[in-house]
Amino acid sequence: MEKRIKLLIANDSTEFLNDYGRVFESSGLEVSYAQKDGMKLLEKIESVRPDVVLANLFMPRLDGIGVMKAIRTKVPGAKPLFVIVSNFTSPTLEREVMMSGAAYFAISPFDAADLAERIVQLCGMNGLSIPVKSQPVSDTEPSLEIQVTEILHQIGVPAHIKGYHYLRDSIIMAIETPDIINAVTKQLYPSVAKKYSTTASRVERAIRHAIEVAWDRGDVDILNSYFGYTIHNTRGKPTNSEFIAMISDRLRLHMKTA
Repeated sequence: MEKRIKLLIANDSTEFLNDYGRVFESSGLEVSYAQKDGMKLLEKIESVRPDVVLANLFMPRLDGIGVMKAIRTKVPGAKPLFVIVSNFTSPTLEREVMMSGAAYFAISPFDAADLAERIVQLCGMNGLSIPVKSQPVSDTEPSLEIQVTEILHQIGVPAHIKGYHYLRDSIIMAIETPDIINAVTKQLYPSVAKKYSTTASRVERAIRHAIEVAWDRGDVDILNSYFGYTIHNTRGKPTNSEFIAMISDRLRLHMKTA
């Protein structure tokens, strides 16, 4: 029998259960609950040993960041993925949460079905079993956007930064219009910028930042599988255009052979 993903939620209120909990349970996850209290959550992690912990950033006695740091010493051997939720955010706060070990940072209120799907994706990337849903399995190929999204997650590009969205759209454009990779500055960046009501230079900087973050925190084996020669010590990370070209070429070839 396949082991289901164990999700521990640090919120046992009736309101949360009615608004969100039932959606997580119907998504095929094995859900358990703890009090919205950092110290109580640590105790529950030790007894339940979940695969994923969904917790608020701000909790009594110990906040989400404190729990992620304490888990290393107080619950040896436990290595759950952390999904941290907050109704307040800032670039500095998001960076601190992600650097403290969170796998994902969500803004409340969130769509429970979407977050459940994201949790399943994160677990799949970490080698955990994927819950079997009740609906019929489709034989169709996942959409191009989903395929690009999964690759960016595997590489380690955080979903909460602007460069993530710019990269995803740039890669899709490069797949649909291969010649655009030869006109990154004149065509690709301006096209993405227009969609997000920003400037081409900001798109370029945000993409460069996203690649830098992935290189700092990404899995070396996964990076090597996509960008073999570019992560050589003397070479460094790929440029924006190299990154976009390599991912788009890989997906284009996959689509041809599928």
